[in-house]
Amino acid sequence: MNNLKSRLAPRRELIDRELDRLLTPSASPAATVEKAMHYAVMGGGKRLRPILALEACLACGGDDSAVLAPASALEMIHTYSLVHDDLPAMDDDDLRRGRATTHKVYGDAMAILAGDGLLTLAFRILGSQPAGDGFAVARCKAVALIAERAGVTGMVGGQVADLEAEGRPFDRERLEWIHRHKTGALLRASVELGAVLAGADETGLGALQRYGDGLGLAFQISDDILDCTATAADLGKTPGKDREAGKTTYPALLGLDGARAEADHQAEIAVAALSDLPGDTSILAALARYTVTRSS
Repeated sequence: MNNLKSRLAPRRELIDRELDRLLTPSASPAATVEKAMHYAVMGGGKRLRPILALEACLACGGDDSAVLAPASALEMIHTYSLVHDDLPAMDDDDLRRGRATTHKVYGDAMAILAGDGLLTLAFRILGSQPAGDGFAVARCKAVALIAERAGVTGMVGGQVADLEAEGRPFDRERLEWIHRHKTGALLRASVELGAVLAGADETGLGALQRYGDGLGLAFQISDDILDCTATAADLGKTPGKDREAGKTTYPALLGLDGARAEADHQAEIAVAALSDLPGDTSILAALARYTVTRSS
């Protein structure tokens, strides 16, 4: 674990510098929402999605430096979803990444606008980076891909199903659908983005899609477990929210041991998919296994 953290530290620092550059507030009349956007993104976080994009690019033989800005755009999309998710109309949470949520600092209206700003800035970046005619087709593919994974056919659709599931027990098949869309879609999109911008062939892209599917489900099952077992200090957010909302979770369906076993199984599915890739996949494999042992 410590070895993985030391290997990821330079990646996180690189991504944080890029995000800070892209989100530096201006002196314009829109400065308040820009400050709210900066606050939301720069308050910590694992930077898992941009790291996945960079590592997927390398695993497919690409130049990860060309993918830094688009990878950072994924973190903006992820953060916009958290800002909106924390609002009173959604999960109504006061704590995110160990500090006050964006709407508690800037108000509900400004938080909504900050989320809107992050989403649209992300697509501006995805549509223009990497620059140059040589990446034109890949940029178009990337924009269409991320829009599909982040929209109603992916993350947004998963959030809708999750909201409508409150207080309504349902089966494992329905729960898996929610998890694969609400959380898994953007994690899968992260490795797909790296593959597309690296010019990966169908074999490479397919391998990373299988990896992303396994990783995404393992990650959300682990979140379900942590919601039952971790503290606010561990998570940086309020635990027990799923139980309070009456949501069906993997621990509720399978018990903690059963949920852990399923998370482990999905992580190993992800790792097995990496054998079809030409480049170094050691960090991708370690991330899949870290997903099910993490404490936050």
